[in-house]
Amino acid sequence: MRRVAQLICLLIFSSMVTGCTWWEEEVEVEVAGGSFDFGRDIPITTWYHFPGSPSERWAVDATDSELLVSLNISTELSGNSTPFFTSATYYGTGFDTFEPTLGITSSGAIFFTNYNGLGDGTHIIRSTDKGQTWEDVGPFGQIDEDSGQTPNSNDPYIYVDKFTDRLVKFDMHVLAAMFVEFSDDDGESWSIPYPVEGYYVTQDHQSIASMPPPAGVTAFHPVIYVYCINTGSPAAGAQCSRSLNGGLSWDIQRIGFPVESFPQCSGLHGHVAGGIDGSVYRGNPSCEGPAVYRSLDGGYTWSEHTITTEVGMQDGWHAHEVATAVDDGGNVHATWIGDDLMPWYANSQDQGETWSQPMMVAAPGVNETGFPTIFAGAEGRVVVGYIGESSDYDENTSTGGWSGYMAIMTDSFSERPLITSVALNHPEDPLDITPDCGDVRCGGFGDFIDVEIDDEGRPWIALAHNTAGFQEAIIGTLMEGPSLYGDLAYLDPLPEGGNSTLLLG
Repeated sequence: MRRVAQLICLLIFSSMVTGCTWWEEEVEVEVAGGSFDFGRDIPITTWYHFPGSPSERWAVDATDSELLVSLNISTELSGNSTPFFTSATYYGTGFDTFEPTLGITSSGAIFFTNYNGLGDGTHIIRSTDKGQTWEDVGPFGQIDEDSGQTPNSNDPYIYVDKFTDRLVKFDMHVLAAMFVEFSDDDGESWSIPYPVEGYYVTQDHQSIASMPPPAGVTAFHPVIYVYCINTGSPAAGAQCSRSLNGGLSWDIQRIGFPVESFPQCSGLHGHVAGGIDGSVYRGNPSCEGPAVYRSLDGGYTWSEHTITTEVGMQDGWHAHEVATAVDDGGNVHATWIGDDLMPWYANSQDQGETWSQPMMVAAPGVNETGFPTIFAGAEGRVVVGYIGESSDYDENTSTGGWSGYMAIMTDSFSERPLITSVALNHPEDPLDITPDCGDVRCGGFGDFIDVEIDDEGRPWIALAHNTAGFQEAIIGTLMEGPSLYGDLAYLDPLPEGGNSTLLLG
């Protein structure tokens, strides 16, 4: 895996250097003693807090020392739980989006889906300057240089295979057929569209992942690709297929759950995630609660693992959506919207066999959420993305409505980890003002959003800005904050973005 190689190189280089490095000095100065005295005001869009639990479903302000003492929560924060000054923003792309997904290659190039509908199809937009500017990289058709290579996509999807740096564009057409296209040069050129097996059942909500071939599986490509789809029937559940030759051909679809678990109680699922150990995971509810389904043979057979029976699933638009991620140590992380309309998180350090206690990870003041998504970096470092509302939009004050959030944990295996939460937009710049946006398909959010971490350790979240009626694709990130890969250090600062960067309208 490319990040493992980078880390080894970094360790070798570090061993040759004596004395303190610049980041050690900066951390020592800014966060000495683990306090929240950073020498500057904490932004109004940043919160430091501890998660809630099934019995106490609220966030605990980590900056309120008296409250922490009364709750018997340690005020000593150090090591992997050291707080970092953190601020966030978003950048407009000038392109529209629907059900936004993104991917980031080792070059730092960011790729985002641009939805164009029937006749033109999904295009991929690219930024090579950390979200400041964007360009359309197709893939374009042979005849019409402006239209997409595949003429329609009801569910646009882009995925970066982290093991080979390959871009995988995955399109679903009118619930009936799917095609994949590949790029191995950051979108400069693309393969032809390859058809995907499985036209005999409804094809919806597709998601794809990669992983090294597990023991006992012979592949003809460095990784195995596994995709899963919703069949349109909760009882029939999800179906999945694998490719052993780099996506050129695919196995026949098989059920994505153990036979003894038929019938299922939900067919939809979150994004599929692959691990360095050859495992692959998909999340959706079992009949008992939020669950993760695991395959150890490249998506051929699956086992079912209910995360908890203490916190149920939202009874609404995201009743199906359990998002999963795998960190560099092979640990599994999951998030879902609970029956209290709040985002919940749990992790497993044994391939999903057992799970931590569920944690409510919403920022203080948030009272309703939707569209859960997750990505993991180094062991125990994770980012949870969602949209949230603290109050309905008020026309008189131009505040309220829905914001994009990231909840960042640098020590998620702690019994009660410190969470640094950020809103990507200012309270006077809501992304949507629909009262029930978190519980319906609203604007450019569609069915889901996406979050990823680049090789520097900076989290990025794919969102839509809906209030102007144009559903502009926007990408949120940290201007400052901790790295989620490598040494626990400060990221290089990025410029402030926000509403002024929007280009549509």
